Amino acid sequence: MKILLLGPDGQVGWELRRSLAPLGELIALPRSLASAPSLCGDLSQPERLADTLRTLRPDVVVNAAAYTAVDKAESEPELAQRINAQAPGAMALVMAELGGWLLHYSTDYVFDGSGDQPRDEAAPTGPLSIYGHSKLAGEDLIRASGCHHLILRTSWVHAARGGNFARTMLKLAAERDNLRVIADQVGAPTGAELLADIGAHVLRRANVDASVSGTYHATAGGEVSWLDYARHVIAWAQQRGVALKCAPQAVEAIATSDYPTPAQRPLNSRLATDKLRQTFGLMLPDWHFGVDRMLCEALNLA
Repeated sequence: MKILLLGPDGQVGWELRRSLAPLGELIALPRSLASAPSLCGDLSQPERLADTLRTLRPDVVVNAAAYTAVDKAESEPELAQRINAQAPGAMALVMAELGGWLLHYSTDYVFDGSGDQPRDEAAPTGPLSIYGHSKLAGEDLIRASGCHHLILRTSWVHAARGGNFARTMLKLAAERDNLRVIADQVGAPTGAELLADIGAHVLRRANVDASVSGTYHATAGGEVSWLDYARHVIAWAQQRGVALKCAPQAVEAIATSDYPTPAQRPLNSRLATDKLRQTFGLMLPDWHFGVDRMLCEALNLA
């Protein structure tokens, strides 16, 4: 099986390099390659990307690349649409021609975040932001292409590699005596390594069972607010001797309305994962497990 990985240097893409390697020949294609200028992994160029797929003729394309600057997308809607919608749509059409699979990562931002219950895959969508609209458009184009596909919606991704909420909280807690963190947004922090491992598991099954083609929700277990997530991170670090000025109890709750941003965020990012777990026989560990492991790696603690 020949697998083409796009976005190999991002948080999820970096972990996919590891998880996909045992499945077959893995081609990790960044936006461009000096050694192969005719190949294009740049999602802002959908036509060239499609030509690259026709040249390489992979059995599977794994798309871990996206436009993820949620606030900036409000002022760059055309670019967000090109990267998050037109490019996945172009990939899907080529994979339909080749009879192969497309694994694509999407987001809880396709929903409006209302209510307090986890949404399943059949729940009505209603994105609040340009980013959310672009990701939903990408999903729709993939489904309309007729290609075999696995769309994995997730939320609150973290990794030891690169920046993330937990590392930002630790940096600020080392500088300040108190912090103010949003308390009315709830979701499940989900590790890039977990998403990569899920990707490999579902592709292995898809290779022998085309009936699993579809959309799935993939997050860690449990739920937490940004406020309690921050308090957990600070408490975990303090217990292991990390010097911080701000104690967990000094993290104050604020509402989303107290911290306006260009793009509106969903308050409810809960995603029901029953379909994924039942279809593929997977257990999804609680979010604490992945966050604690990420912190241990990021802070070089045994």
